Amino acid sequence: MSNPVIALLQSRHFPSKEESLAAHEKLIVEAAGKDAQIICTQELFLTDYFCDIQNQDRFDLAEPIPGPTTNRLCELAARLGVVIVASLFEKRGPGVYHNTAAIIDADGALLGTYRKNHIPQDPGFEEKFYFTPGDQGYPVWDTAFGKLGVLICWDQWYPEAARLMALAGAEILIYPTAIGWLPEEKPTLGEAQHCAWETVQRGHAVANGCYVAAINRVGTEHGTEFWGQSFVADPYGQIVARGSVDEEEIILFECNQKFLEDTRRIWPFFRDRRIETYDEITRRWRD
Repeated sequence: MSNPVIALLQSRHFPSKEESLAAHEKLIVEAAGKDAQIICTQELFLTDYFCDIQNQDRFDLAEPIPGPTTNRLCELAARLGVVIVASLFEKRGPGVYHNTAAIIDADGALLGTYRKNHIPQDPGFEEKFYFTPGDQGYPVWDTAFGKLGVLICWDQWYPEAARLMALAGAEILIYPTAIGWLPEEKPTLGEAQHCAWETVQRGHAVANGCYVAAINRVGTEHGTEFWGQSFVADPYGQIVARGSVDEEEIILFECNQKFLEDTRRIWPFFRDRRIETYDEITRRWRD
């Protein structure tokens, strides 16, 4: 049973999409040189986090999938023999745009995409203006180095999404992310907000007996201070790898598949689910 090495590319905003892609290609090569087999970008890695305001000109940042970026990443994945999970702004059709992750296998095949299902709308996070909610459900990708579930940022808060991917066999849940502090909130809520973000994802790892990897950006953009601290949590919810608050870096961790299976045997949450009692979970509210 192989133990895949996962790499989280915690990075910053670059002046242009081309510069960002070139920089991330170098990071992918560097990570592969350190034996990484599954390499993951932060959310919307090609651009700044442009959703701070509603501006229709920013739709010009989007591109099709397959498209120029995925073509280059597919070639790179095949050359290096690695799996790449890349988060992009997708132009699907006239007026239809998605926040999308492309999943590329180690032979360079574009396995498919995951389109962000849960779309936030908050001050500084005007995502409902830009993104159509995903319509693909919660697919799981059987890659050369393990079964992956990919969710995106705001999806992190929803246990239903993590559960559905785990039930489809996901061994590692990957969350490309762009989350940070607004300056007026950080003094009073900053520590609590970060604690909640990390804790809920550690809970997904425990409840589903899987690894969880969250990749966040660093730096300040449009007044938002992204808090970095990308991490990997194991099936006990322990933080087994973590990035810094403000440094660009590659976070590496070797996922132990035997440990994962042993944990699921000891804590058989899937076996003991009372599925016949859960019908009301699909209702908006229990009136």
